[in-house]
Amino acid sequence: MLQLNLPEYNFNIKNVNKKNYIFDANRKKYVVLTPEEWVRQYYIRFLTEEKAYPSSLIAIEKQLSLNGMKKRCDAIVYNYNAEPVMIIEFKAPNIKITQHTFDQAAVYNSKLKVDFLMISNGLEHYCCKVDFENNKYSFFSEIPDFHKLIQQI
Repeated sequence: MLQLNLPEYNFNIKNVNKKNYIFDANRKKYVVLTPEEWVRQYYIRFLTEEKAYPSSLIAIEKQLSLNGMKKRCDAIVYNYNAEPVMIIEFKAPNIKITQHTFDQAAVYNSKLKVDFLMISNGLEHYCCKVDFENNKYSFFSEIPDFHKLIQQI
């Protein structure tokens, strides 16, 4: 897999019937190792190990119902009161992050109304605070650690 713009981590990877699987410590199971999953696994490790996000407050592939359609957020971060505070959208490294990517997260946010959005393709990483009153985003210069993030709510 491609080297990402994140610290190096070791993962448990196995091959079954010519298909690679990676162990997802959050979901406690092996999942198919796609390029997007590679980014997710690295990024979740980055958040938990470098930025002090409690893994117990991160939900992976959380299902939402939007206008009668079932959608899945790549990840949702909750606060200590089990309230969603951030939507994380992951893309494969070869997928450029565009306004469309932010629009996708914004669609999920029309349901959740979280204060923060985070987007990564493993090479580029963005985090912003949603300004609902002025209908705009304020971008962080770097990915905030969990405690700084929670203080901004």
